[in-house]
Amino acid sequence: MHPWASVAGAGREALLIGTIANTIAIVVGSGVGSLAKRGLGEKYQDILFMAMGLAAVGIGINAIVVGMADSVYPVLFIASLAIGGVVGTWLDIAGRFDRFVSKRSKDGGNLAQGLSTAIMLFCFGTLSILGPMNSALHGDETYLFTNAMLDLVTSMVLASSFGFGIALAAAVLFCWQGAIYLLASQLAPLLTADLMAEITVVGGFLILASGLGILKVKEIPVMNLLPSLIVPPVWFAAVGAASGLV
Repeated sequence: MHPWASVAGAGREALLIGTIANTIAIVVGSGVGSLAKRGLGEKYQDILFMAMGLAAVGIGINAIVVGMADSVYPVLFIASLAIGGVVGTWLDIAGRFDRFVSKRSKDGGNLAQGLSTAIMLFCFGTLSILGPMNSALHGDETYLFTNAMLDLVTSMVLASSFGFGIALAAAVLFCWQGAIYLLASQLAPLLTADLMAEITVVGGFLILASGLGILKVKEIPVMNLLPSLIVPPVWFAAVGAASGLV
């Protein structure tokens, strides 16, 4: 814990400073990456594209392995992916997302793929979830500043493959972390280590799916799987409610 975290509520005095820094890091990284893209030949862009795919696959597998080691419901991720996939397909999240991006980019297909990967990487990591909570409850920005540095590098690599449009993910991250920040006091008791482990597993599979899509191994409508992340919290809430009735 940093010294400035000793005063309760200190984070309120520096409203969302960590999230703002994280958002700016993504925009800056996207700008640097897109500038680098212009000076790179096609073969270099292709290798960066493949490198990003491999990185996403590796990050996804690591999250799955780490999360499963701590999982108390080893098959919950299967139900989460199945239920979330059905709900996401019914809502046509991937189709709506692709159409939204296509209207704003000449290369909508590739950008949509890059943005979906960026959103997974930026928003659904442990630092991006616990960071705004730590900021709001303790005034400790350590997680968010660390996340900002990681996202700076990641956005540079992504933008060098997909262009400056990756910066759109910064708006999603700001809304995501901002909502967690504002709801921190309500969310803190719910985000237990067990729940975070299950979310990590599901998030790992989504990142892995994004990587496989970038590598052209298998095109998976990752955005349709996003509701999968809601299933573990609902399950834990239901188990908690059932336990309270016993």
